[in-house]
Amino acid sequence: MSFLDLAKKRCSTRAYQPVPVSQEHIDAIVEAARVAPTAANRQPVRILQVTSEEGLASLAKAANVFDAPLAFVVCADGEKAWKRPLDGMSTVHVDASILTDHMMLAATDLGLGSVWICRFDPTVIREEFGLPETLVPVNILAVGHPAGELKSPDRHATERIPTSELVIHA
Repeated sequence: MSFLDLAKKRCSTRAYQPVPVSQEHIDAIVEAARVAPTAANRQPVRILQVTSEEGLASLAKAANVFDAPLAFVVCADGEKAWKRPLDGMSTVHVDASILTDHMMLAATDLGLGSVWICRFDPTVIREEFGLPETLVPVNILAVGHPAGELKSPDRHATERIPTSELVIHA
């Protein structure tokens, strides 16, 4: 499958079968994150992998993970992230999002569903999992075997803005 076909196949999955994700698939998703680029190769991102019932229950106190059997909390260390010299902008969120995107596409390639979650309480995550203050929870990626049919890859023709609106030519 081409990259564009894979990107079009990906959709947000909010219903999962109560089936664990295999360790082989988890390892492949984590490897996709490991090889993802980060600004200045600082690699400030850390991933909290949640698969246990207790861990998922703790995570549910902070976010709706749609009963997925696997969730990754993608965090970044603000002290290690690169900062743009001109204005001091930190790449904490950028780096974490690049990893999350790689993981999401890897899950799709493996036939798994996923949903990128930004609506969560980072304080609860920090407390429940004992994260150090320097680690900022940025994204959650819920992953599992989809329950029901996925959206058609052809949906982009009508659900996305046209290229003429997306691209500004200069």
